[in-house]
Amino acid sequence: MIRCACAIFDRRILLGKRAPDRTSCPNCWDVIGGHVEPGETVEQALIREAEEETGLTPLRFVPAGRLQRKAVHHFFTVFDWHGGEPKALGNEHTELAWFTIEEACALNPLALAEYPSFFRGLQILNLGHYRRSH
Repeated sequence: MIRCACAIFDRRILLGKRAPDRTSCPNCWDVIGGHVEPGETVEQALIREAEEETGLTPLRFVPAGRLQRKAVHHFFTVFDWHGGEPKALGNEHTELAWFTIEEACALNPLALAEYPSFFRGLQILNLGHYRRSH
């Protein structure tokens, strides 16, 4: 089974619009993250994928849940990171943007149909009391 590590950055959600030439979910808004490589932990994949896609390095994060479809998506809420403002690096995303949970739920198309209910479930977490270092 393929495993993916996915980052939810703080109270707002950082999403990337996938490039139109991607084989998986082209032109869809998606969380930051990707496949766990052989020999890599989910946490290591989270850090690597965030750095590769946005230039942000997660420093402190906690598990925020899982979704299973063709792959198991492991989500983490990232409370502390460094790297300044995110930048769309590489060719995976055409743009990056910050959204409130409700704004993210209203986006169309989203990469996974389960995202709105998953994102709304994040509202119960108290994300605002952690200090960000970015």
